[in-house]
Amino acid sequence: MRPIIRVHNLGKQYRLGISGAEAHAVQYVTLRESLAEGLRSLVRAGHRRRRQAETIWALKDVSFDIMPGEIVGIIGPNGSGKSTLLKILARITEPTCGSVELYGRVGSLLEVGTGFHPDLTGRENIYLNGAILGMLRHEIEARFDEIVAFAEVEKFLDTPVKRYASGMFLRLAFAVAAHLNPEILIVDEVLAVGDLAFQQKCLGKIGEVSRDGRTVLFVSHQMDLIARLCDEAMLLSNGQIQVRGPVDDVIEQYRNIETG
Repeated sequence: MRPIIRVHNLGKQYRLGISGAEAHAVQYVTLRESLAEGLRSLVRAGHRRRRQAETIWALKDVSFDIMPGEIVGIIGPNGSGKSTLLKILARITEPTCGSVELYGRVGSLLEVGTGFHPDLTGRENIYLNGAILGMLRHEIEARFDEIVAFAEVEKFLDTPVKRYASGMFLRLAFAVAAHLNPEILIVDEVLAVGDLAFQQKCLGKIGEVSRDGRTVLFVSHQMDLIARLCDEAMLLSNGQIQVRGPVDDVIEQYRNIETG
């Protein structure tokens, strides 16, 4: 059987420096603040030039295969590269080097609102996401009622999603990602935003997706969820895979790292 995901020598490098948000914020300052910033910039100029030239590898030399139907947990400390890896697999971020081969449609829930247009209604976003996944209109319509029922947003279906509460937004985002028949489902820590009842509902759906033979990648800092949901796990640290194996063994190694 051919792997559904193949990752070979994957790397992602970022350049350190002033962020776009910081640069944008400079436009909205008073004259007094501008003068003060000008004086500070003289002092920082040399340091900034050095810093802008610095880079960091969020991922380096990452390779693995995942077979159809596997549920794989991805764990590791903050800054280990977990979210960067998932964003590359979801085609949100381009890798710096290496290759990723995906043999199936990908549904992802990485950040609340990813893939949603804020000015479109819930109804319109369901169709938009289905189209992005390459589904025909009749395929989306066949699952439409199930998506709405799972998300519990019937009353707000024709309201722009930018007006949704975060919990409502999350319910719809997960329902869309899980119900539009992706062969690969990618879920990040975002489930922690929901309440306990919603988490249980989502975990049940993820288990159902796996039993249907689809593949799930699941990132969480909650080891009880990883142990309950996954049979296998990968431990990332400093942008590299430290170990991959049975979920209980990998969790134990992670806890050993955390406790020093």
